[in-house]
Amino acid sequence: MDSAALHSSAQQMIEDLKQRMDYFEAELRSNTNPSPTITTLAAEYASFKNFTLTALRALQEQVELAAQSIDQLEMRGRRKILLIHGVPEEQREDTASVTSKVVIDKLHISPFSITDISRCHRMGRLSTNRPRPILVKLCDVTLRDKVWFAKTQLKNSGVTLSEFLTKARHEVFMKARQQFGISNCWTREGNVYVVGPDGSRHRVNWLGDLHKLVGQLQLEPVVVAASSRPPVASLKPANSNDLGTVAPVTRRAAAIASKK
Repeated sequence: MDSAALHSSAQQMIEDLKQRMDYFEAELRSNTNPSPTITTLAAEYASFKNFTLTALRALQEQVELAAQSIDQLEMRGRRKILLIHGVPEEQREDTASVTSKVVIDKLHISPFSITDISRCHRMGRLSTNRPRPILVKLCDVTLRDKVWFAKTQLKNSGVTLSEFLTKARHEVFMKARQQFGISNCWTREGNVYVVGPDGSRHRVNWLGDLHKLVGQLQLEPVVVAASSRPPVASLKPANSNDLGTVAPVTRRAAAIASKK
């Protein structure tokens, strides 16, 4: 249901509610018997319950539509951004130079220089266990896609690439991988794709899409415990064992990274 249909439905429900309330008020004024029967009360309760549930379902659809629109806008703002995982971290490093070296030496993309980078920095808190991922925002979408599709060059290098997904899409991606398997799930241009048991490909950007697909394929639903600090990126690895690492990102860091 699109926004116009939802708006029309909401307006219709408002009119219905007004008419019902006017009717009940008129009945109360004209009713000489102050003690309604059980049958009358049951009928009025059933009518009001049905109307309330319909209104709540319509409100839920409106909220979901608004959330999806915001998510699409946020994902569009991340279109030029990629995350690079597994690059050794040094103190006082020039992150742009490090990124440029990875692109040239490991992805074999040339010419490439730091002037092709709009924004570049490490993400998350400093850790002694593993290097933080590098967020890189490229100046051009075409170059970003060229870097993304060259990720197969990173096989067995210890370095991986991932897209900078929103929290909602990352949650869908994680659940899809548990349901369909890592090798049957990937992302492309911010969209989440899965391959079903029959070999068909599906795009599932929302949890509702994933649940509907699982129901259509008659698969057992997967229950995933919510994390207190879920990561915001995902990747389609060069192979099923090449998964890389993902660091959690604060809302402020995500907002700064997506600025043009």
